[in-house]
Amino acid sequence: MNAEPADQIRLLDVQALDVRLSQLDHKRTSLPEHLELESLTSDLTQQRDLLVAAQTQESDAGREQVKAEQDVDQVRTRTVRDQARLDSGVGVSARDLANLQSELVSLAKRQGDLEDVVLDVMERREAAAERVAALTGRVTELQGNADDATVRRDAALAAFDADTAKLAKDRELIVASIPAPLIALYERIRAKQNGVGAAKLYQRRCEGCRLELDLAEVNEIKSAARDEVVRHENCGRILVRTADSGI
Repeated sequence: MNAEPADQIRLLDVQALDVRLSQLDHKRTSLPEHLELESLTSDLTQQRDLLVAAQTQESDAGREQVKAEQDVDQVRTRTVRDQARLDSGVGVSARDLANLQSELVSLAKRQGDLEDVVLDVMERREAAAERVAALTGRVTELQGNADDATVRRDAALAAFDADTAKLAKDRELIVASIPAPLIALYERIRAKQNGVGAAKLYQRRCEGCRLELDLAEVNEIKSAARDEVVRHENCGRILVRTADSGI
């Protein structure tokens, strides 16, 4: 392939822009905010799950407390009724009197046991409520941190997008001035060689693979026409000759 030396030199400009675009893309995907958000999201998921569990425990304890208090109220109501009957003595036989007294003793014990249940449930409900409050605070804090990291990430991405758009526009303008076959060759090589399709020949060394050309390659390039597109035998990249190529 043949191309004007000036067109070949412009390939170096395209290559430099492609390197910068690649660097921007790497920086974009390597933003510390990405890892920060990943960690915060994981923590948030865990803390929210714990919060839901604590809220469920609090809700269950609340229902259990209501039931236990209702049981206590029922016993109290029966106790009041029996005590009133006992105190009135109306229509109460000696046998009924003994039964009422025995039942009142049983009811007092039952009430005491149920009140202990209520206290236990209240303690568990209070502990669950405290855990809900603590977890709610933790979730709020983590969400705030995640929101802050998101703002910082989005701002950085917007800056990268702006830089990328400018570089892409610059690249487009330069590419438009280079013959299509030369650009097509450059793109094919770049796809195979880690993003580097053209390299400067500097002091008889390929700036793409950093290897110095042997004498046979130097002589071959010396004999090549100035508009001939030469490639490095080692890496296959286009070698762009300039005034400081050493040839």
